[in-house]
Amino acid sequence: RQGEHMGTGMELFPAFFKIGLFTFGGGYGMLSLIEDICVERKKWITHEELMAVTVIAESTPGPIAINCSTYVGYKQKGIWGAVAATAGVILPSFIVIFLISNYLNRFLEITWIANAFKGIKIAVGILILDVAVRMIVKMKKDVPAIAILICAAAVMLSVNFLSVHVSTITLLLAAGIVALAASSIGELTKKGKQI
Repeated sequence: RQGEHMGTGMELFPAFFKIGLFTFGGGYGMLSLIEDICVERKKWITHEELMAVTVIAESTPGPIAINCSTYVGYKQKGIWGAVAATAGVILPSFIVIFLISNYLNRFLEITWIANAFKGIKIAVGILILDVAVRMIVKMKKDVPAIAILICAAAVMLSVNFLSVHVSTITLLLAAGIVALAASSIGELTKKGKQI
């Protein structure tokens, strides 16, 4: 068992380096690859944990992919696991940005690179949509969750198509309050039935 745990610690840096290296589009784009590697292949965390970490990572300071990698690393190997996983996910971006920072204007003037980035933008959108669909399919199907999902989708469509401005913080707080209220009402109803 101890050898397995040590092996997991040795795997953290390369696994998260791969996530950082082959994923475009920031944190949300990385979630699909994080799920594939950490949930499906390595079984480091469950899908429910990934959903919970995603919510917490979105609600706390810092990029979502870094917060997720730090959690997974800490769960597997403590502080050193968190450092290894976080370094792994950050390093590829740092290297790429460092290399192209001096040549950015000339880099984007190359036609095939500019065209490639157009395709990458579409792929990033599909990756984010894929993660969203997976989370919706696997989420707990109860009335409050579905109501929050519908309201959040309506707000998102309003923001994108009607140019209505809604603060992300306001949306997160509102969803948290609604979920807390629905959970409290559900608990009170259960206690009432038991009495």
